[in-house]
Amino acid sequence: MWISRMKRHIILLILPMLACTAVGTPLPPAPTTDPGLPTFSSPTTIPDTFEPTVIPETDTPAPPPNASEFPNPNDYTWQLIATNLERPVDLQADGSGRLFVVEKLGHIHIIENGQLKEDPFLNITDRVNNSSNEMGLLGLVFHPNYAQNGYFYLNYTGDGGDTFISRFQVSGDPSIANPSSELNLLRVNQPFPNHNGGGLDFGPDGYLYAGLGDGGAAGDPFGNGQKTDTLLGKVLRFDVDSAEPYAIPADNPFGNEIWDYGLRNPWRISFDPSTGDLYIGDVGQGAWEEIDLHPANMPGGINYGWDYREGAHEYDGNAPAGLTDPIAEYSHQEGGCSITGGYVYRGSMPEWNGIYLYGDYCTGFIWGAIRIGEEWQAQLLFETNERITSFGQDEAGEVYLVTDGGLVYQLARK
Repeated sequence: MWISRMKRHIILLILPMLACTAVGTPLPPAPTTDPGLPTFSSPTTIPDTFEPTVIPETDTPAPPPNASEFPNPNDYTWQLIATNLERPVDLQADGSGRLFVVEKLGHIHIIENGQLKEDPFLNITDRVNNSSNEMGLLGLVFHPNYAQNGYFYLNYTGDGGDTFISRFQVSGDPSIANPSSELNLLRVNQPFPNHNGGGLDFGPDGYLYAGLGDGGAAGDPFGNGQKTDTLLGKVLRFDVDSAEPYAIPADNPFGNEIWDYGLRNPWRISFDPSTGDLYIGDVGQGAWEEIDLHPANMPGGINYGWDYREGAHEYDGNAPAGLTDPIAEYSHQEGGCSITGGYVYRGSMPEWNGIYLYGDYCTGFIWGAIRIGEEWQAQLLFETNERITSFGQDEAGEVYLVTDGGLVYQLARK
């Protein structure tokens, strides 16, 4: 057991309407030995904070009542609900009460009535390129009208290491998808095998959003994060309903697929189902990991700063005005190395309502971030000995944890 005893410096950041940052590298190698079941504990020290700034008023609708403070993590646990998965990297719900777990090698498995089904929902190992650590089947999302049309979308690396964003469809059997139904929406050349991004989600506007990394290597050698004529280092936005394979929404800021930019590796993105705010977990270069926010009802075109800045800190220098700061960040000096973005809790425990949960792949730490009044606060809540690859959320707003060791947990009261 290796729970860190070093001083934890958790950053408190306020959401200015225009500020800056970014991040990037999801999946280090899998453990060579069985890590066993992880242990979970609450932190032993209270994180330091600094004085926040005031958030300008916006036209965003008032969110539902949120928790006014962080719950005592000692009263909660992460309840084990599935084991024996092979390098799971994502978990999504289809609205039926079932959970779908994505394995990096190219399988999707169903958890139904608390049981992991033996036969996969989908097997596309024949087209997934899993030859490098950050390559593989990386993301899944179901169409909002999945119950009617059976569509779901995948983000994976395929032939030549390129990124493929494709639509698939379920078969006549709700437990089996049709691998031959693939409709490719987008293929993006990846110059290096890392920083592929992977996150997918549908926004409250009905559009599909996708996170793509800056193309890899280190330090964004081609400057992709700041270029608005390349899709690398961005959050993309598609209208998948009005045309096939898609149309570009009229209000996309640059007339192409780009919604936001200045990102290093947005491994996980998610929308708050109550407010419509978009949260982006952007993996850092070598010093800072960050959570970025695109508030609902704000137009696209937010620049989170990479590679001028890493987090809220200078990286390549000469940063222009108008960059957007993260709402939370943490330093690699604390032992972290790769942020795993999560979800805003909206489930059955009101004391967690409105708290965004996220973690670190290397330390297994889990933080919460919440806006209290006009300021964002972040706090370390749980310490684990697992490699956190993803979080998930079901239609009831409950939050799940996915680990590289093949385990799935649900946040629950003790």
